[in-house]
Amino acid sequence: MASPGPRRSETGCTITFVANYRVVLRHSEEGYSVSCPGLPGCWSQGETEEEALANIQVAIREYVEAAEELARGD
Repeated sequence: MASPGPRRSETGCTITFVANYRVVLRHSEEGYSVSCPGLPGCWSQGETEEEALANIQVAIREYVEAAEELARGD
């Protein structure tokens, strides 16, 4: 996963994504589906490989952000 770039937290700290996740890309009649086995339920799709891979990057980022919010109790 490409890093979405640094972001600043409420405390003024800079948070940067450093994790990489393996994804599985599958061709279908509708285009491509892509999932991230390390993050259950995290999947996306696209008409092309490039679109599907770009979409899964967004899905992974949002998945991790939601998990962080749940862990903080937001």
